[in-house]
Amino acid sequence: MSFIISAGTGIPRHHMTQEEIKELVLEVFSGSEKKIKRLLPVFDHAEVNNRQFVVDKEWLRQPHSFQERNQLYQSFAKEHSLDAADECLSNSEFLHEDIPFEAIDLIVFVSSTGIATPSLEVEMLNDRPFRTNTARMPLWGLGCAGGAIGLSRASDWTTAYPEKLALVVCCELSSLTFQKEDAKKSNLVGSALFGDGAAAVLVAGEESPFLNRSKKNKPKMLQTSSQTKKHSTSVMGWNVTNHGLEVVFSKSIPALVHSFWKEHIQQFLQETRLDSASILSFLAHPGGKKVLDAMEEVVNRSSREFHHSHQVLAMHGNMSSATVLYVLAEAMKQGADKQEKSILSALGPGFSSELLLLEWC
Repeated sequence: MSFIISAGTGIPRHHMTQEEIKELVLEVFSGSEKKIKRLLPVFDHAEVNNRQFVVDKEWLRQPHSFQERNQLYQSFAKEHSLDAADECLSNSEFLHEDIPFEAIDLIVFVSSTGIATPSLEVEMLNDRPFRTNTARMPLWGLGCAGGAIGLSRASDWTTAYPEKLALVVCCELSSLTFQKEDAKKSNLVGSALFGDGAAAVLVAGEESPFLNRSKKNKPKMLQTSSQTKKHSTSVMGWNVTNHGLEVVFSKSIPALVHSFWKEHIQQFLQETRLDSASILSFLAHPGGKKVLDAMEEVVNRSSREFHHSHQVLAMHGNMSSATVLYVLAEAMKQGADKQEKSILSALGPGFSSELLLLEWC
């Protein structure tokens, strides 16, 4: 049993409205204007108002090598991951007193939008006074499910070591993967949804001496569940090319919510002896408006119970693994009554589903 006691975000400096991005896409893909105009309505129906990026419009207009993209990824991912960790460990909204870097026993680092060996939590260890014996758990390739899976693994670890603290850091810089030569539908849909961002959450075991620094009601992770659909690798992921990472984003995802995710959430509710009506809120990774709509239909709940997911999608877009931590942070700011329950969920490559049952305490 583990508790989430603080959260922080690292928000890139370049802000763009959805209308600006739509105009940029029309300009960049002018050679395929007829096809592009047919797909432009996806920008209007995405429920995304603003996004943040580590690069500006001019960078997005130019061609770039995989090497250049990855070098920028390593630099910006380090910067924004540290921003998120700094805020998480000193966030006065959640903590009575700062948590020292030396208190962290494990860093779970989650990312899928660039490559680094050693993985980037080493850069964090080098730039902040973490202990040299801090355990490391880098997780790569989990895409949009990565934030929820990172939380699940941190829960497993702090349940096994209940006196310890784990810092989960997610950083995704999707703008650096933008392919101006790729006019496929998946790339254009991705252009209407994806943004950049980093987030960090602090997970404490039930015997941690730092639990008493928590300021307000916090979520306790009661149970987790993972499901992977066999032979579904074509649904979501990357094609690795000489130009970099090309997005794979299938139109079948909302339909899979009605089949694969529906079966998973129903099994999870049975295992936890709960029903949908007893859940206060659903903290879902907002893969897109159609995905959220499908989830609401499956659990027969209104968008009100998915409010934080819709809010984050509108303000930041889909930041892959980091997004669900933004949703969690918003829910933690609002708080909830003691013993109320929430379900945190995310879908990702595999095709996979991750669920966590949270109880506010």
